[in-house]
Amino acid sequence: MMNSVKRDPRPLYLIVKDKLLELIKKGYYTNGSKLPSEFELAKDFGVSRPTLREALRVLEEENVLIKKHGVGTFVNSTPTKIKSGIEHLFSVTESIEQLNLKAGTKILSVQIVDPDDKDRQKLKLNFPSQLIKIERVRTANGEPVVFCIDKLVQGDLDQNLFQNIEGSIFEVLEKHYNKRITYAVSEIVPVLANFKLADALEISSRTPLLLLEQVHFTNDEQPILYSKNYFRADKFAFHVVRKRV
Repeated sequence: MMNSVKRDPRPLYLIVKDKLLELIKKGYYTNGSKLPSEFELAKDFGVSRPTLREALRVLEEENVLIKKHGVGTFVNSTPTKIKSGIEHLFSVTESIEQLNLKAGTKILSVQIVDPDDKDRQKLKLNFPSQLIKIERVRTANGEPVVFCIDKLVQGDLDQNLFQNIEGSIFEVLEKHYNKRITYAVSEIVPVLANFKLADALEISSRTPLLLLEQVHFTNDEQPILYSKNYFRADKFAFHVVRKRV
């Protein structure tokens, strides 16, 4: 590999990236297989490890490779993206199950917290109140795909009902409190994964994510839930139907 790389006048990391992609397409590295170590790959291509890492980073961004912390780098098995129309209000559970995937939950924490200024503004809190804060990782067929931070106005809500919640918060509110969420005010923002998000979602830090920030309202027009859901951009795509008026 070394001679063909050094004869190419382009930047080394792009050459290595294309050579790796070619090997993957030819089946030298198959879908789901683990790549050799950085040391071995750098030696094979006759380049430095920083150059090799840059090539791998580009392939990760292109969703060709997946880096799993403490395990290694793998060829992506070209998973189907979970697509959801944001004009319809679906829970994360419903979005995953629509593709006949098994939705799962890993609860990280459930605690009572005081609202900060942004919480008060989003939830229109003009009176003393605490929040139930739930941090979870949602999975599709066992693979982590969404990091969820949900804050509920506590009121008469029982924190214990959310300690082992497996599915949708919507369902808990409707079943136990007859509170039906009817709409949400939403904003989608592209962000990069920090170390906490990367660790929870088993991705590299600074991997692109889609942050869906929403305030959910009940049928009596009261804001009850403020959520920040960090979706893996390689697993989720959102679309909206726009009509001419």
